[in-house]
Amino acid sequence: MKSLRRRLIILLVVSIVGVVGLATIVAIKVLGGPSPELSMGPVARQIQLMVQLVPGHVPGAGDAPVNLSDQPADGVEDQRHTRVLNHIMHELGLDVSAVVSRNVGRPGMVASVALPDNRWMIVDVPDFGPPRDAWFVLSGWITLIVLGATAVSVYFTAVLVRPLEMLETAVSKIGSDGVLAAVPEEGSAEVRATAHALNQLSARLKTAMESRMRLVAAAGHDLRTPMTRMRLRAEFLDDDRDKWLHDLDELDRIADSAIRLVREEVNQDAVEPVELDRLVRDIETEMISAGHAVSIDHLDKVSVKAGALGLRRALRNLIVNAATHGKSCTIALTGQGGRAVLTIADRGPGIPPDLLNKAFEPFFRVDPARAQSIPGAGLGLAIAKEIIERYGGTIRLENRQGGGLLQTVVFGAVS
Repeated sequence: MKSLRRRLIILLVVSIVGVVGLATIVAIKVLGGPSPELSMGPVARQIQLMVQLVPGHVPGAGDAPVNLSDQPADGVEDQRHTRVLNHIMHELGLDVSAVVSRNVGRPGMVASVALPDNRWMIVDVPDFGPPRDAWFVLSGWITLIVLGATAVSVYFTAVLVRPLEMLETAVSKIGSDGVLAAVPEEGSAEVRATAHALNQLSARLKTAMESRMRLVAAAGHDLRTPMTRMRLRAEFLDDDRDKWLHDLDELDRIADSAIRLVREEVNQDAVEPVELDRLVRDIETEMISAGHAVSIDHLDKVSVKAGALGLRRALRNLIVNAATHGKSCTIALTGQGGRAVLTIADRGPGIPPDLLNKAFEPFFRVDPARAQSIPGAGLGLAIAKEIIERYGGTIRLENRQGGGLLQTVVFGAVS
């Protein structure tokens, strides 16, 4: 019920059907026939004349064609018409009573008049109601009105929400760099104004992102010159030389990681089918040769669309992160439901639950004191997330039962 489309459709349908409903009520009143006060008057005068023709009631009227019976006519009594008919006959001075009943199995009514000699005079009451098939016609007409109202409502609602859907589609296509895709400036004046404002916002965001990337790249590049001078000077120190060199190595890694992060956002490989199982096997071989404890559980043969170099860099960062911080890791790749699911499970301490959503932030460290027992600038996960999302994938972190961290990467598989 939160959808604007549904609300508009329901509003239009209810409005149209409401108007039709009022018109239908009026039609029912008209088709329902005249009131008993109008229809029973002629019947009462007819009975007044026929009573005088009943044999034995008026001398010499024995041959009058009057329908007599020893009991009233069959049927269900209509109390309202009975009451009105008796009232009118009393006003006409007739000293008789009548019972109006509806015929069984056929339309119309009949009046049974009680005569003084315990006989009943049967008088047909004209059927002033609508024809029997009129109600079926009315029902069909109402049904067509409702269906027509629904169709019209659906069409015009689609026309009304089309500009909003255009904007929603454009917003959903925001790239990994945060830039909004260009929105066509067409349609009504309000839609054109909104599209123009979004395009201006997109241009400003793009300028800001490019400026930020240039700043980070320039800072990382310019840091290298003073660090080189400091490294040379540190070589001539006798005291704490190793500590100076260790700190300079850390600064160098931070500068290199910042530059690589900017390059990942700017330089994008050509997208092509990549055999993910083969890529994982190559990374495993590379990690083992580098001394990391990496093992493979099982690998399904799955291909994904991505840049080969960028995807290799992202998966290497994830596996190195698991093998170093988690002591060792196990990799599994499965293809299911048109998706490629890669899991990397380690046996480390994991990440506190309240910090899981911050793990992909640049320079993130679990240790607030930034203790560096393991080398790294804290940009590996950020770079991996940037690459994976660029190629339409998702990555999720969660702590394992019994300890350790589970990294799950999901891509759309290539059939």
